[in-house]
Amino acid sequence: MTHLASLSRAAALACAAAFCAPAQAQPVYSGWLCCTMRVSGDWISDINYTGNGTRLIQAGTPVQITGHGRYRVHITIKGEPYRLGNDYSRDLDDAQFTERYIVRTDPAKALARWPQKVQEAIRTARVRVGMTREQVIMALGYPVSSENPALDTDAWRYWLGSFEEYQVHFNAAGKVREVSGAPGTLARVLMR
Repeated sequence: MTHLASLSRAAALACAAAFCAPAQAQPVYSGWLCCTMRVSGDWISDINYTGNGTRLIQAGTPVQITGHGRYRVHITIKGEPYRLGNDYSRDLDDAQFTERYIVRTDPAKALARWPQKVQEAIRTARVRVGMTREQVIMALGYPVSSENPALDTDAWRYWLGSFEEYQVHFNAAGKVREVSGAPGTLARVLMR
């Protein structure tokens, strides 16, 4: 066998090994839901739309990850199966997405230290002027990364539905200074 032929064979084997290598397994662990999320049937989407038949699952709810699928994390909550969908944050890999929504430290501990009005806003998936970024995430979920590539900006875009956008604006100290949007949308998300 010539030197060139052996190099070609070696390259072909290396290439085949790369394509045939088993996929990297995603972590399976127990944790807590990072934030108050809306569920429709068994589907929890990162966009966190509201609608007919949606209900809230509270931040700090214990969660068991049971597996991963294409742009989704399979979980159980109180023994019931759910799918957490990465619908609008697909620039995040599976591990980043999973770790964003299923946290390893119970957020209920932080929640218990905050004022009652902030706790109420978080439980009802609403926002108040003066809340911190952490509190907004706990109340509304993460702003989807397709529209909010950086979390350190002064405004985050959210939606209640396809045509119900609103924006949370932060001051230099990282606290909510204003929430903007259509009056009907604001009535459903802004707690005074």
